[in-house]
Amino acid sequence: MALLYPILVGLGRIDATGILKRNGVFRYLTGLTRYPDSTTLRRFLIRFAGEGLNAFLRLHDVLRAQMLSSSSRAILDLDSTVLTVYGRQEGARIGYNPKKRGRPSYQPLLCFEGRTRDLWEASFHPGNVHPASVCIDLLKKAFVKLPPSVRDTRVRADSAFYNHEIVNFLKERRAFFTIAARLTQPLKARLGGLRFRRASGEIFVAEFFYQPVGWKNAERFIAIRRPVPEEPTWQLSLFQMKGYTYQVLVTNLPLTAYRLWRFYNDRAEAELIIRELKEAYALGKIPTGHWQANVAYFHLVAFAYNLLNWFKRFCLPDTYSRRSLQTIRRDLLAIPGELVRPQGIPTIRLPVSYPHRDLFVKVLARIRRLKLPNAASHKVIMT
Repeated sequence: MALLYPILVGLGRIDATGILKRNGVFRYLTGLTRYPDSTTLRRFLIRFAGEGLNAFLRLHDVLRAQMLSSSSRAILDLDSTVLTVYGRQEGARIGYNPKKRGRPSYQPLLCFEGRTRDLWEASFHPGNVHPASVCIDLLKKAFVKLPPSVRDTRVRADSAFYNHEIVNFLKERRAFFTIAARLTQPLKARLGGLRFRRASGEIFVAEFFYQPVGWKNAERFIAIRRPVPEEPTWQLSLFQMKGYTYQVLVTNLPLTAYRLWRFYNDRAEAELIIRELKEAYALGKIPTGHWQANVAYFHLVAFAYNLLNWFKRFCLPDTYSRRSLQTIRRDLLAIPGELVRPQGIPTIRLPVSYPHRDLFVKVLARIRRLKLPNAASHKVIMT
């Protein structure tokens, strides 16, 4: 808890948590009789990684499944990111790093549930690990965690996951997939001979079956053509030719080409979440030089993100469902208050000028009514 609170209130680095040692209101509200210093927190991370992380992850899995228990469909969005390090952190390696070339890094692999935005599965790797080489292990864990009610699983991923082994794995699991194709020379050559039709406005689509070298079977490919002035993000794997940009997707979803393209583009929200994880949740603030301790911290950040996501879903009004952590901190979490004891009763007094007083009271009422999942019934053993 002493590590989760600073992540959520925005203190960033562990070294910045010293301010909480002198905040009596914070200690009273959290039930922490004293707040540990940064050295103690780092030592705890090392012990936690070896003795408590597995039980913690099981508890996280129980909560994730509860949050999706009544759904018949799951959409899994795969993505990865680069966390640059500036010291001699154990396990950091030099790999693909578009902003800090030549610097060592870590590479988290993330799997979000596309509709709830929950972080469904995550793994932490050295920076020289290619996402496709560890994706199947992550997908196996993600599929195992899906509740029995899920009958329709759909996977969306960018071109880093364009790999025949991943496609074969998904087909064996009878899952649907839409993956951005890596535009190899043979695939580029196919684009010039396609007959495109207008789908909407300046968007033209074509589809064809193609068997890349090394793949078992021919798969359905969708090509999207748009005028060059549009500048989508690099993740769309664009190729320019004769005044147009081209994007190619491989899929087994029985949707029209245009609807499939729209469905795939919805995964762009994963990029926004990753940016927020880095900026608001301090994902990139590597706390120690120890590999296992940094892995444990990564999973604490993932848990903090899901906690806030569930808080928005179950305790906040709908207008806050897409609000950022920074906004929720400003409006509800990091606000001034005074702890007083009139007639011996501990009372938090909020400023008279506080503009969200009514919302604050309503949220507290929702929290009191909230029924949490019963982790004990799922045989979670905490150590």
